[in-house]
Amino acid sequence: MRIDKYLWCVRYYKTRSIATQACKKGHVKLNGSVAKPSREVYATDKIELRKNQVNYQITVNDLPPNRVGAKLVDIYRIDTTPKEAFEAQELLKYSKDYYRKKGTGRPTKKDRRDIDDFYEEE
Repeated sequence: MRIDKYLWCVRYYKTRSIATQACKKGHVKLNGSVAKPSREVYATDKIELRKNQVNYQITVNDLPPNRVGAKLVDIYRIDTTPKEAFEAQELLKYSKDYYRKKGTGRPTKKDRRDIDDFYEEE
């Protein structure tokens, strides 16, 4: 089975064309080397893919006959992604979060003083 079709079948990508684009961009590796979309996948292969700033690691158990339901995905793959990858994503989400929303105008006097105090400490 082609790697783009496999990733679509086990629901890592919503459409097969998105899976194909990810392979073309070099986001998918098969057994340590960058995989083209037409590369064949076999049982016990190891796949690494980067999606939403998380590096997923998958081991192929079996090849599905076609796209499977979300509850049946674990039959066809083993997810060996370390938990640190998901924790890094959470930290990234919090670092982007700021109490002031974009487009709310200029900083107040208090905001400006806080910014000045922050730069003086360094």
